[in-house]
Amino acid sequence: MAKHGFTTNILHSDRRGTVEHGAVHKPIHTSTQYAYDDARELAGVFQGKSGYTYARQGTPTSDALEKKITLMEGGVSSLTFASGMAALTALFTTLLRAGDHLVSSQFIFGNTNSLFGTLQLLGIEVTLVDPTDVAAVAAAIQPNTRMVFTETIANPGTQVADLEGIGALCQARKLILVVDNTLTSPWLFQPRTIGASFVMNSLSKHIGGHAHALGGSLTDTGLFDWSTYINILDVYKKGPVAGWGMTQIKKKGLRDMGGTLSADAAHRIAVGAETLSLRLDKICSNALALATYLSNHPKVARVSYPGLASHPQHDRAAQLFASRFSMLLGVELQAGIDPFDFLNALEVVILATHVGDTRTLALPAAHTIYYEMGPALRAQMGIADGLIRVSVGIEEEQDLIADFAQALENF
Repeated sequence: MAKHGFTTNILHSDRRGTVEHGAVHKPIHTSTQYAYDDARELAGVFQGKSGYTYARQGTPTSDALEKKITLMEGGVSSLTFASGMAALTALFTTLLRAGDHLVSSQFIFGNTNSLFGTLQLLGIEVTLVDPTDVAAVAAAIQPNTRMVFTETIANPGTQVADLEGIGALCQARKLILVVDNTLTSPWLFQPRTIGASFVMNSLSKHIGGHAHALGGSLTDTGLFDWSTYINILDVYKKGPVAGWGMTQIKKKGLRDMGGTLSADAAHRIAVGAETLSLRLDKICSNALALATYLSNHPKVARVSYPGLASHPQHDRAAQLFASRFSMLLGVELQAGIDPFDFLNALEVVILATHVGDTRTLALPAAHTIYYEMGPALRAQMGIADGLIRVSVGIEEEQDLIADFAQALENF
């Protein structure tokens, strides 16, 4: 399979494994428990051998999706969860302990920021820094630092982290590097290439692609030496060292916490993943065209999009993401134009909270998904009160531009 391209591998991954009755897709397995004729075989699965016991730790359907994601990210193994937030919660709470220190990007998804508040209540120290400058990350590292976390492209400010610099830093300091690849997806970028230890994807976004299934995933790239990590429990130090981290996350994050992806959602996401490259190429093309149009419009004050030459990290994004800059635009209108009135004037664009959909979506960021943060933290993240977040879809380019044009004519 390694000889074939990205999409070919994803399209044919199910049938190249074990698929019941010659089906092309892995069927939806709804059983919550799995029986064995031999009690010793049942015990062996509980003790770490391959197999299924209780659906809380996964099903053949979620397993097939995990194999797809591992192929996409070029990793060694993946786990799926009920949502991206469930994946991050499992990662942080199973690999970090009270007294540990986490360094994170300050430009992070609002719910991730809220989760960090929970970690701090549990005794885990969190320091937020500007990830566009690796020196800021290096300056924040302490003797008790265990992990560094960043997104590839920030939501909604579109800042692009110094991924290569941070990757080299974490490898030199023997720190776990977790990269949230949601806004880029493995089609635009594989964090393994810059030395990431773990890759998180919100499967609800680009990989699923159709806004009809929640899911999240973690992929172990195989680059971190788990024999050096002090937080692995002795009970999970069995078998190959490369699997210790994932085993602990699966046992504690799925078995104990129960953030399990349903078989139905796994199937929907797996089917959506087949067209990831086709959808995202169209989305990136649309996004660049719309960003270019809006950046030249007299009623638009500012457009944040890595594909524009005016973006502070444009050159970095072009290098990292092969000149495909994802779907997210931050749009600020000229003073005096009410962003709510403007949004209400849009006809094709849907006013909804989501990104990575086939449809173009927009919302007033400061008043919705980042409202709980308060003005001080929003200012630190570069989220202006009038910022409009646009997640571009696969509609015809001319229809999107025409919709924004007619909405702007009202002001």
